[in-house]
Amino acid sequence: MKRFSVLLALAVGFIFCSAAFAAFPPVPVEKINPGFIYIGPIGDGGYTFMHDKGRLFMEEAFPGLKSTYVESVPEGPDAARVMETLVRNGSKVVFANSFGHMDFVLEVAKKYPEIIFMHCSGYKVAENVGTYFGRMYQARYLSGLVAGSMTKKNVIGYVAAYPIPEVIRGINAFTLGVRKANPNAEVRVIWIFSWLDPGKEKEAAKALIDAGADVLGMHADTGAAPQAAEEAGIYVVGYNNDMSNYAPTKHLTAPIWNWGIVYRDTIRQVVEGTWKSEQVWIGLKEGMVDLAPFGKDVPDSVKKLVEDEKAKILAGGWDVFHGPVKDQGGVVKVPGGTAMTDAEMLSMNWFVEGVKGDIPK
Repeated sequence: MKRFSVLLALAVGFIFCSAAFAAFPPVPVEKINPGFIYIGPIGDGGYTFMHDKGRLFMEEAFPGLKSTYVESVPEGPDAARVMETLVRNGSKVVFANSFGHMDFVLEVAKKYPEIIFMHCSGYKVAENVGTYFGRMYQARYLSGLVAGSMTKKNVIGYVAAYPIPEVIRGINAFTLGVRKANPNAEVRVIWIFSWLDPGKEKEAAKALIDAGADVLGMHADTGAAPQAAEEAGIYVVGYNNDMSNYAPTKHLTAPIWNWGIVYRDTIRQVVEGTWKSEQVWIGLKEGMVDLAPFGKDVPDSVKKLVEDEKAKILAGGWDVFHGPVKDQGGVVKVPGGTAMTDAEMLSMNWFVEGVKGDIPK
């Protein structure tokens, strides 16, 4: 589905594009008519909702810009049909928000070399195809600082989608934040093998609560886990967007996406005639990822800890996966004085110290 780029990156070896593609000629803003294809409905409250919020942010940044979107476009041949329809209807730029759209993006882009295509989370590029994603692990780390500070039982549950590098990287970053704030805390993982399944999400959340967790984290697309936390009276860290409406008294914060940063910047480049194919992977510094507002129970001391750690990342020279970092067995995977490369982060397939759970094969 939409985030399997990292799974295939592990197989093929992810390398950021270094080809010297030429810039495209400028296009007047009123003639761009950007078109979007979404993997899910904008009412999902999570992943697609935040992409559409980004689309609206983009429109607001350019008076006269009008865009269109198509919801629930499957990762199959129908994606090509929808993109061709957008092009025939006047879209000079097409955005596809799911990894499984990738090959169809390349297929349609080959037919329309004068049209610009941007693909979320993929790794294939062409003269008129670029990719974009965000360093969500940075926001995950900051949210882990909050979770680690708020647990009383030192047991934090984590509802996890699929055992692929993106999700594993997020769990690890979250756990590093948890252990920075509270070295005695552990993060227990339950896999649900789905991106969006409210029933499974809530069931997993309840199982973690029954196992002793007094704070929950999550990598899933709905508000089911936060609802379970609210009902049980325990704290929760949401995901994708501010999920405090699902847990009005127990929501601590959430790592959130600001897709509009990429959408706005892409349109600006198109208007200025500076757009060229590249692979975009940006984070806190650029505003691509961030934290939702803190819940009322988060102490000022915890807020300060988060701001201090955020400042370290923003200053450069240090990031979440700088060593020393140990795996579950206590073996040093990232020695002190070194840092994981982007390729290593994008293919991560091991848990850090403090995670309780297995990575299914």
